[in-house]
Amino acid sequence: MSTTQTLIEQLQLGDKKALARCITIVENELAGFEEILTSLTFNQNIPVVGVTGPPGAGKSTLINAVIKKLTDEGKAVGVIAIDPTSPFNYGSLLGDRLRMAEHFTNENVFIRSLATRGSLGGLSSKTIEIVDVMRAFAFDYIIVETVGVGQSEVEVVGLADTTVLVLVPESGDEVQAIKSGIMEIADIFVVNKSDRDGANTFIKNIMQLVHSKALSDWSIPVIKSVATKNEGVDELIAAIIKHHTIGVNLKRPYLLAEKAYRLIQNTKMKGVSKKDLQKQIDVEMKKKDFNLYKFVRGIERG
Repeated sequence: MSTTQTLIEQLQLGDKKALARCITIVENELAGFEEILTSLTFNQNIPVVGVTGPPGAGKSTLINAVIKKLTDEGKAVGVIAIDPTSPFNYGSLLGDRLRMAEHFTNENVFIRSLATRGSLGGLSSKTIEIVDVMRAFAFDYIIVETVGVGQSEVEVVGLADTTVLVLVPESGDEVQAIKSGIMEIADIFVVNKSDRDGANTFIKNIMQLVHSKALSDWSIPVIKSVATKNEGVDELIAAIIKHHTIGVNLKRPYLLAEKAYRLIQNTKMKGVSKKDLQKQIDVEMKKKDFNLYKFVRGIERG
């Protein structure tokens, strides 16, 4: 039996060290990563909950409260926190795990941070694979927190069974920016920090938008929350459970197609290093006749 096969067996028996090792191998495409992905038995019944929203909405605080509630009930929770990457040193900027420090010693919680590594949206290019590795472990819930910038609100739809969009009363501009696709993004809305001025008006506007564009039998809830006071946490968990139990996921074909697209995209892009591109451009751009499009076509032709 190979070392990789032994690792897979340990993972599926509930060994967290094996889980962490498998994630590292898959994330960095070390020897055996393809065998791990093709050999694991994924539990498709584990709810994957995507939590997204603009910076400052209190996503981490809300997730902290949800984790505490679930683990107090004996549930095992896996968390993936997507951290934005510096475009200059490719290191993680936020370190979301620091904000979840209270759960580090909780045996029912596993937290892993992933850097976006230059991904255009809010998701790491390896998030799909790592979520599936975690599906092979005995979790009751998997939570994915995105950085909440740009395309991440849309991207998470291609990853999560249930998408939670966290907003605050000051999020009016963000709502207008994503209004055209807002119904495709969220299964559950949470208006956090709802003790602030203007919260009731903002919530009313969101509810009108939601109810005017109902697309399925699922009635999208708009939940008031003050995460720092644990208000709205029970309602959020109940909504997640209900959404998963009802099984209203018209996005399923889109979700799987999106996964397949990204996996194919990642394979096609393999071997293209942003660091190497930067070095090459640094040399080429000093030439008077430098043309970015000619440079790219030269790269494409090998």
